[in-house]
Amino acid sequence: MKLVKFAASAVILAWASSAQATETLSMWYHGAGNEVESKIVNQIIADFNGSQSDWKVELQSFPQAAYNDSVVAGALAGNLPDILDVDGPNMPNWAWAGYMQPLTIDEAKIASFLPGTKGVWNGKLYSIGLWDAAVALVTRQSTLDELGLRTPTLDQPWSKDEFMAALDAAKAAGKWEFAFDPGMAWTGEWYPYAFSPFLQSFGGDIVDRSTYKTAEGALNGDAALAFGNWWQGLFTGGYAQATQDPADRDGGFAAGKYAFSWNGNWAALGALSAFSDTVFLPAPDFGNGPKIGAASWQFGVSASSKHPEGASAFIEFALQDKYLADFSNGIGLIPATPTAAESVDNYKAGGPLSVFVDYSAKQGMVRPVSPGYVVQAKVFEKALADIANGADVATTLDAAVDEINADIEKNGGYGH
Repeated sequence: MKLVKFAASAVILAWASSAQATETLSMWYHGAGNEVESKIVNQIIADFNGSQSDWKVELQSFPQAAYNDSVVAGALAGNLPDILDVDGPNMPNWAWAGYMQPLTIDEAKIASFLPGTKGVWNGKLYSIGLWDAAVALVTRQSTLDELGLRTPTLDQPWSKDEFMAALDAAKAAGKWEFAFDPGMAWTGEWYPYAFSPFLQSFGGDIVDRSTYKTAEGALNGDAALAFGNWWQGLFTGGYAQATQDPADRDGGFAAGKYAFSWNGNWAALGALSAFSDTVFLPAPDFGNGPKIGAASWQFGVSASSKHPEGASAFIEFALQDKYLADFSNGIGLIPATPTAAESVDNYKAGGPLSVFVDYSAKQGMVRPVSPGYVVQAKVFEKALADIANGADVATTLDAAVDEINADIEKNGGYGH
């Protein structure tokens, strides 16, 4: 009898020990309200929770517009989750501010990931993305043919002169309201993501990346002035509109209002559905190589997590090609690996959006990898909006440099 009781007690103790071994990991995500994203994220969590008994991930989602503020507030209150997602260019600020810690995943598993999906700060990997985004010059093959234009390729993109000749031809044709739609109705992160690559192709930048301690010369030197004058000329020359109705941004190309549109792969299927001969052209080369923005939302581990090994284990689990493909099929963005892309009809070789994979890999350039970027992005946005609306180029860029440098100095160089 005693032996039976002892055996039963041993079973109960073993069960209790097993139950206690399962630790809960909290996770915050920016996709509240997006049913497709939520379904995929919840599936990954369910699969991970069912694959082992050490960890149980529990999700809390936030609306994207409120997400960053929620993370900052959570950090100040000391209640960040174990796992969070972060917009790639914001990661250095969160790492510098002590919100995040380096990932402890097997980096061999991300060797084939697109460069823009890897969030590196101070030589350490802090975040990793399951997808990336890319921008292209959207037009129709019939437009190129009608205007007698060479079709640019990744190896032979249009030069600045060829691009402006294309806009001149479209403007002279009188068929479109505007030759070019850069997307002025979109604000915020769109400006540095979509427009700073033009500046960088001219040879300038938002900040001097050799030190990250100043914007002097990068944002107001000769190359930046040339960019600023070109940018302003798009609007004063009647190629593009400085103020745009959001409805025109969303549907203007399909309505035949613009000959060329600067837009991302997330809008590509809509353009194809409007015109079967839609083509996605590589960024023009303004003198220092063609460039587009890189880095989208990524997963990371908060600095306050008591279980970073569990949080990293979940993130590593989520990096499987099948989940990368699920996100691509669900929300239309670029799979992070070539093997995942081959399992997605839109992005596999010969697929209607396959060019975006190459654009991301070969033209993608991350925004300045600095904690100061969150301020620099806003300064850059205001400067470009002001220039588009007629402000003096040199004065505006000098003022932007002064504002960025003052912020860098105020924050002790942001650790650079």
